Amino acid sequence: MIIFALVFLAPIAYSIYLSLFRNQLIGGNSFVGIANYREALTDPNFWSSFARVALFLVVQVPIMLGIALLVALAIDSGRLYGRSFFRITIFMPYAVPAVVASLMWGFMYGPRFGLVGNIEDAFNVTLPNLLSPSWILASIGNIVTWEFVGYNMLIFYSALRVVSPSLYEAAEIDGAGQWRIIRYIKIPAIRGALVIATIFSIIGSFQLFNEPSILKSLAPNAITSYFTPNFYAYTLSFAGQQYNYAATVAIIMGIITMVVAYVVQLRGMRKES
Repeated sequence: MIIFALVFLAPIAYSIYLSLFRNQLIGGNSFVGIANYREALTDPNFWSSFARVALFLVVQVPIMLGIALLVALAIDSGRLYGRSFFRITIFMPYAVPAVVASLMWGFMYGPRFGLVGNIEDAFNVTLPNLLSPSWILASIGNIVTWEFVGYNMLIFYSALRVVSPSLYEAAEIDGAGQWRIIRYIKIPAIRGALVIATIFSIIGSFQLFNEPSILKSLAPNAITSYFTPNFYAYTLSFAGQQYNYAATVAIIMGIITMVVAYVVQLRGMRKES
């Protein structure tokens, strides 16, 4: 309980404390109550960053979890040759640090110095600039998907291994094909794992920071200082010295993340019951 209070409760309490103050030209650090929260809720930069991660969540998370589920089902089917090799290979990107993965993919995206530029020169074609403002969010989504498909695949595969083989045998005796077994036995059996993976992915989407911060040096015109809420709070704190307002943004995002994750958990548990 002491460790929990020191590493979890104390930082939250201190952030709330910071969010109630403002460093003013006259009077110094003064108590302003919920003024920072009112300002944040009407801040266009904050809502722009929130809309960006919300779009990222709606598009990237289903794609990532869908690929992870397909891979887990393929490996669990027993019909994939060398499934141990594929399981390890697909999981390996998760072991790559996010900073390294972002740098690697960032240089691959480069139209003048990376793989995209080399393909353009070799085949005399013009490909989309994946570091442009129009494509940067999709490019980041590709990096995150590459990093976490293996992680979610392992969650789904572990849940599938717990399902009793007798259920499959009974279904096959009754004439059920693989699609019916997947739809009516496997997916319902791992619904708890699906809910957990979805919650983790939602939290990760709202916490998006590493990839934009690394790619900013490669795409300064595409990634603004308020590209994501976490990146906005980081910029406010360490570049703008606005610690109080940065804490306010962090608290608001924490509440939003908690509410969304809780709603998803309730819906998942309701369907499971």
